Amino acid sequence: MSDINWGIIGCGNVTELKSGPAFKKITGSNLIAVMRRDAAKAADYAQRHLVSQWYTDAGKLMDEAGVNAVYIATPPSSHLEYALAALKKGLNVYVEKPVTRNAAEARAMAEAVKQECSKLTVAHYRRAVPMFLAVKDLIDTKKVGDIRTVQIRMWQSRKPELIAQTENNWRLQPELSGGGYFHDLAPHQLDLMLYYFGEPEKYHGFSLNQSASTPADDHVCGQILFKNKVVVNGSWCFNVAESLTTDTCEIIGTKGKITFPFFGNYVSWTTDGEDETITFQHPQHIQQPMIEKIVAYFKGEGPNPCSIEEAIVLMDIMDAFTGVK
Repeated sequence: MSDINWGIIGCGNVTELKSGPAFKKITGSNLIAVMRRDAAKAADYAQRHLVSQWYTDAGKLMDEAGVNAVYIATPPSSHLEYALAALKKGLNVYVEKPVTRNAAEARAMAEAVKQECSKLTVAHYRRAVPMFLAVKDLIDTKKVGDIRTVQIRMWQSRKPELIAQTENNWRLQPELSGGGYFHDLAPHQLDLMLYYFGEPEKYHGFSLNQSASTPADDHVCGQILFKNKVVVNGSWCFNVAESLTTDTCEIIGTKGKITFPFFGNYVSWTTDGEDETITFQHPQHIQQPMIEKIVAYFKGEGPNPCSIEEAIVLMDIMDAFTGVK
């Protein structure tokens, strides 16, 4: 395949800096069309980002814009619909996380990929960010020995600073998001655990709505046992005092520990009583390293950086944690 000509379906906040501009900065990649149901916002986005075409209908973008790949950045409730339509039209697909609202929808997406000739990648982009690759290197080289357990704590207030708050917050509407803030943030953490430690053996958890302030559960706990005997414990609570918010991952080994935030820019480790810390400057467009890998994959020049099959495992874990049958 020659150049990858992209269309964005759902040019909202996530595409403004994290991803959207990157499509035009990669060799062999062009952003030629965007879609948003609000015409004024679609036109404004296209003007500001120097995109030649804008649409209010995803089907028209896929049929008329001359794209050969789409980036689906809508709320999760429409990921499956748009992915199925794009695949059927022979377009390659890059879909935001969570890939769907639940594992059943993810399996339907995987089946469509098998039936069609197009390719699909999931936006678990931390797999390509240098900071998280540095953590993987520390694990793989046994800098802190053999890994025994991982402790994840994501505690935030009712309006997490990590998420851009909007008047109509779809993240707190389970029919749109699949759950609550957990469904928006936990894929980042849980996918890295799968990337670092491989295939899980078993997992379980529970969730509840402690504050009853929204339809979505605000407290989730879960545990994963990996086949390599690493145990991961996770706690996600979105109803704590602002003074008690935390974003921490501790990877405990036989010779020390690695500590880092999922939404920060440093990695620390302790070995034999000595502490070291590296501070990272994230890419301006944090998804750009991942998009570079996706462009190579779509052009037949590299492997899939995150397949739908891998995302199904993640959604199975999230379903187990939140009680989805």
